[in-house]
Amino acid sequence: MMYTFTKMHGLGNDFIILDGRQNNITLTVEQLKILANRRLGVGCDQLILLAPPRTEGCAVYMHIFNADGGEVEACGNATRCVGHLLTMESGLSGHTIETVAGFLKTSHIDGATHVKMGSPQLTSADMKLSQDSDTLFLPVDVEGLERPVGVGVGNPHMVFFVPDAEEVPLERFGRELTRHPLYPKGANVEFVSCLSRHHLRMRVWERGTGITPACATGACATVVAAVRRGFVTQGESVCVTLDGGDLSVTYDGQKITMSGPVKQSFQGTFNEMLFDL
Repeated sequence: MMYTFTKMHGLGNDFIILDGRQNNITLTVEQLKILANRRLGVGCDQLILLAPPRTEGCAVYMHIFNADGGEVEACGNATRCVGHLLTMESGLSGHTIETVAGFLKTSHIDGATHVKMGSPQLTSADMKLSQDSDTLFLPVDVEGLERPVGVGVGNPHMVFFVPDAEEVPLERFGRELTRHPLYPKGANVEFVSCLSRHHLRMRVWERGTGITPACATGACATVVAAVRRGFVTQGESVCVTLDGGDLSVTYDGQKITMSGPVKQSFQGTFNEMLFDL
């Protein structure tokens, strides 16, 4: 069996996109790992599998798999990429994408893809933490770091505010904290420094993947956390600078809107022999 894929990225956060809307595609965890491997397969941070929508009015159902083969709830950069593909395919500027975490609305305006990310999860119950906690100052103690903010954006995040995000040993802290017992399903871990009331610098460790140049849900969680701590202004656009570039995020106290660029790298095919190791 031959598979056709599209390789895309949002600020360097890269994806293999497989279209299973016409022909059902089912891959095992081991096959997903091989595809994501940058030596053995195509290579990506996440693999995106498109399927027919389950709800009327939606353009597509989007499955998101991390490089470790685990399915996750949300990925903002992937949502922008899929929204862009749908616009190129249909000529329509806006679409509703269905995910395991709910519905995401995309629009393509002036060369950028915008996503309405919905409302964040702000309580320990909504985030499904292992114990009832104050999410504004989570009981996560790391030497030299202030307690983080917990935010859910379909997927779980812990956001640390630090004097200089460049100086944080991301590999060591990220690997340790992503498996913190407070987060039974793992956490995306962000380290953020406030450059101004409209500009944040963020670095990220994504659960199931590791260090990535960009995480759009992480940028959204960061702005929500910064609004809650009073570091940025609610309802105003905030530039979040990641290793791969800038995203624009607005949180009005209820809903999150995020926008940024996407790029198509290439298209290709592979067959099942790829999995015969």
